Formats: sequence, C-alpha cells, structure tokens
Amino acid sequence: MASIAVWEELYAVRITTGWFPALFFIATLAALIVLSVTQMRRHARRRLMREWAAALAVGGVGGAIVWFISDGIVLFGVELGWDVIISSAIGFLVLGFFIAAAVAARGWRRVLAIVMVPLTFVTTAVRINMIYGEYQTIGSLVDYSPYPYITASDVSLDTVSIPEWNRDVDAHTQTPAKEGRLLSADIANPASKFAARKALVWLPPSALAKRPPRLPVIVMLAGQPGSPTRYFTASNTIDVLTRYAHAHNGLAPIVVSPDQNTSMTRNSLCADTVKYGNAETYLTKDVPDWIRTHLPVSDDARDWTIGGFSQGGTCSTQIGPNHPLIYGNVLAVDGELAPNAGGVDAMVDGYFGGDRAAYERQVPVNALRAHAPSDQLMILAAGEKDVVSMANIATIGNEATKAGWTVVRIKAKGAGHDWRAVNATLDAALPWLCDRMGLAAGSGRGKDEDDGRMDTMETNPGIEVLR
Repeated sequence: MASIAVWEELYAVRITTGWFPALFFIATLAALIVLSVTQMRRHARRRLMREWAAALAVGGVGGAIVWFISDGIVLFGVELGWDVIISSAIGFLVLGFFIAAAVAARGWRRVLAIVMVPLTFVTTAVRINMIYGEYQTIGSLVDYSPYPYITASDVSLDTVSIPEWNRDVDAHTQTPAKEGRLLSADIANPASKFAARKALVWLPPSALAKRPPRLPVIVMLAGQPGSPTRYFTASNTIDVLTRYAHAHNGLAPIVVSPDQNTSMTRNSLCADTVKYGNAETYLTKDVPDWIRTHLPVSDDARDWTIGGFSQGGTCSTQIGPNHPLIYGNVLAVDGELAPNAGGVDAMVDGYFGGDRAAYERQVPVNALRAHAPSDQLMILAAGEKDVVSMANIATIGNEATKAGWTVVRIKAKGAGHDWRAVNATLDAALPWLCDRMGLAAGSGRGKDEDDGRMDTMETNPGIEVLR
C-alpha cells in the first residue's frame, strides 16, 4: 500500500507549473553560466566564442527548420505558433552550445556538457508542453487513470425535473453533494462493435443525490493523439462546472468523455470506416444509449452537447449536424474544415473503401447543408495565434448561420492550437451554455434570455466574441 501511495504522489506531480519545470530551467541556466564563466580566462576565451558561435548557428538553423515545418509546409495540419517556434529555437541554441562544449572542453566541463545534452531535450520538451498544456501531470504522460468505475450505487435514476429539484433544495428535502465525482466507465458497444478504450464520466453534485434532477449532457472528445483521461487532465472543465454548480444548487451538466479513436496513434475520423471500425455509430448510438440507461439525464436534444478539441472539435462539427435529433449543441475548439488523416484520395480509399460520398458526408459544411434548416447551436472557438483554425471557424460558422443555426464564434486571446484555447473557451462558454440549457433559476431558451447571458460571456477577459 505504501508503494502505491508513493506512485500516486509521483503521478500527481504537476509538470506545467511549480517546482518541476523550474528545476529543469534552473539546472539548464546554471550549466550555461558555469560553462561560460569558467571558460572566460584568457586562454579559453576563443574556445568559448567558438562554442557560442556554434550555438547561434544551431539555434538559427533549428528555428528556421521548425518554422518551415510549422508555417511553410504545415506538416502537422496546423501551425505550431510563434511561442513554440521561439522555444524550439532557444532549445536548439542551448543544445548547440552544450554539444560544442562537449567537443571542445576538457575534464569536468566536458562531462557537464555531455550530461546537459539530453537534459536540454527534456527542458525544451517541458517548455513546449507548458505552451500546449497537453500533459499536466507525470501520470498524464502514461495516461494514468486512477478513477474508480461507476456502479449502479453511484447514481439513481429516480429523477425529478430541474424546477422540482430547486424546490426540494430550497425546502431542504434534498441536498446536493459537496463536490462532484470523476469516474471511469466501460461503455457497451452492441450497435457498433467499436473497440473503444474506457470512458470517463463527471457527475456534478446534484447527480449524486437520491432523487437527482434530469440533467443536460456534454459529450467531449480529446484531440489525437489523446484519450478520455487526457481531456479531463488537460482541460478546466471540472473547475468551471464545479464553480457553476456551487452557485446553482449543485446543478451542472453531466460530462462524458468517450474514446473516439481506440488508441493514441489512430485517427478514426469519427466515422464508420473499413479501417478502424464504426466510430460514428459508437458516438451516436452506443454512447447516447449507455448515457440514457445509466445516468440521470434529459431526453431533449437541446440539452445534449457534443464538443471537443482539435480532432475532437472536427468530430463534433461532423456529428452534430449529421445527428440533430441527438445533439442539439456543438462546442468545437480548434477544429479543422474536414477529417484529416492524409490526402483526401488516400482517406477515401483507405477509410471508406473508395466511397467518395461517404467521405464527403463527414465534411462539416456538407453536413450542415444536407440537414438545413436547423435550430441547433454551434459554439466555435480558436486560439488567436492559430491562424488556420481562426479561418476554419469563420468558414464553418458562416455555413452554419446559412443553415439556420445559432452561431457563437470565440477568439481565445493569447492562445494557439493548444489547451489554453480550450480552457479560455470553456471558462467563458460553459456557464453560458449551462444557463441556456435551463440550469439557472428562471432561465429560458428564448432570444432575449440568450442575449442577456451573452453580455456576461462578452465581458470574460480571456476571450473575444466575434460578430
């Protein structure tokens, strides 16, 4: 038991803030200073100058290569952003210095320089991860998921309406739990046979009552590579919704993060394909059926949201329009214009067995046109430094508006294609969405109510609502 506790403490160590990144930055800076200062004697100055000249050359070349990969050929489908490019260039510069010192220096200085070469790779990776926010803890590096499995004893299906719940709480006949719970779940796949990994489910305080209210549902998808655990460890979803619940009688949506890809290295396109199986059927049949069977949720599509980040955001702009009777709302951050796993011809052949129409059905603008008109809601967001995603939300948003959707476009200030954009968006949009789905006392669904709540979202300093 003691060893388990030690591992849990290790896995819980945060790697984006606090002492962990500071340790690597201080160690790297200290080594640079020591190697530079101790070579400033007259006979070693020329060697030191050569080492720094090599560092500048390596930094310049390395930074240029990263820029070319990011912005020149857009190798990863999105631009990495200047924060990443500059951090990479600095990493190459420092690496160049240590390599040059390892070659030219002698004695303990050479040993120190050699040790610092791999450490520089780690330090640079730590810095880039701080920008993206993808891995928040040591445990997230190995997709560690300590959450217990949900059981029938965790939730009751003897439900009441939202107004009844509020009356019961006011009358002290029901009391919400102090906090919500994050639990694991194996979602059955009888319709799809899709080989999904386990899902995670967050239950707000009210969902844990003996007679819980029928709550809205948010189905959120991480990016690729990613996992259901990654979604919750990288996003601020629980923090934002916990604050909302504490101010609203324990009310907040139930959040389910299922697996849409079967593994870190696969991209299912969130479609039914010959390559990775029936991901779309899983997300539109098996997942909703499991949620309705096991959780205290509303049956109204207006209370169901599908969303996600990056590939998960793309999936949500495919599935929401194609399945309006299931998901009345879409919340997508930094999504793409179409499923992306190589060229279109390669996807048509490799995923859809040569059926071009099956691929085209998954392109968000095509799905919007095919199911127009619709009264659904679409929240589209992108980091302001992610130029490609900013253009994408304009294109998809315009098409959704033409199709009759209510569209909200958000620019996350100071963010790129990263979890900072997700968290800024969720911080502003989730409370507004909760109100819109009827969780605020006296909340309605009309235009006047939406306009009033929009004023609150527009004052959030982390985002800009685009008109």
